[in-house]
Amino acid sequence: MVSSQPKYDLIREVGRGSYGVVYEALVRRTCQRVAVKKIRCQAPENVELALREFWALSSIQSQHPNVIHMEECVLQRDGMVQRMLHGSSSALYLPLVETSLKGEIAFDPRSTYCLWFVMDFCDGGDMNEYILTRRPSRRTNTSFMLQLSSALAFLHKNQIIHRDLKPDNILVCKSRDGVDEPTLKIADFGLSKVCSSSGLNPEEPASVNKSFLSTACGTDFYMAPEVWEGHYTAKADIFALGVILWAMLEHITITDTHTKKRLLGGYVQRGMQVVPVGEALLENPKLELLIPVKKKSMNRHMKQLLHQMLSANPQERPDAFQLELRLIQIAFRDFTWET
Repeated sequence: MVSSQPKYDLIREVGRGSYGVVYEALVRRTCQRVAVKKIRCQAPENVELALREFWALSSIQSQHPNVIHMEECVLQRDGMVQRMLHGSSSALYLPLVETSLKGEIAFDPRSTYCLWFVMDFCDGGDMNEYILTRRPSRRTNTSFMLQLSSALAFLHKNQIIHRDLKPDNILVCKSRDGVDEPTLKIADFGLSKVCSSSGLNPEEPASVNKSFLSTACGTDFYMAPEVWEGHYTAKADIFALGVILWAMLEHITITDTHTKKRLLGGYVQRGMQVVPVGEALLENPKLELLIPVKKKSMNRHMKQLLHQMLSANPQERPDAFQLELRLIQIAFRDFTWET
């Protein structure tokens, strides 16, 4: 533990969520731009979300260009700071773990606890803003599909189930260095789950497609039917990505009831009611989704893949590795999109 000497200069606030504030910042020594997320640990639910994100990002031993990278996590109590390490026995870190496990504050409530995540800075907003402020582009659609499938395969290979994939949680870094298309980065791992080793063989890595979870969480318009029931695997991420790709290819939007913003998202129309795809499939697993909604928005290979990704039966969906391969094959076939 050391007395704090500023390592970063906060420039401006760029985002605010239910449990944290994100700033654009500069590293004092190098002048590199970074994003700094500040999380106040005044409530057990904030601590749990923050630790889930920390555990997921710190468990990854390598970097992927389409997954947000955590440079470091700093734990602050009052005027003292400490770099947080996974598995630490620090007197600052352990009360946070206890708070997360018990669901009640396990440290002196008079102390001000904060977690600071230092991560990649993305200067292009999120996927909603990028896609919905531009004309549909075959090149962009193809690039984004390949980037997202590659990122998801990487996460599942590292035994991480995201559980809240949606365009809001996919950040955009503007194109540079001669690259035509921007770079996407999957972010916001507050609901993620790192799967433990196999119960039969502790040294054998867990299969995310055989690790069943029971906590129903996520954002309703991207949740798979089995998530609503509370019994699901990583195939729920495949479903969420299917909704995102379908909405991107056809510019299908929903309206956020709180902010009134247009968001990319698929749905089922039931009279005047707009129903999340997963909820509709839970009620009627034989429901035929109208894909594509617009003629010529995709070829037959993409149509077939989306139907499989959005199947009510998780077993009929491809896993992340199969999905990445199939999208590469589709991208390099001779097909046309509406541009």
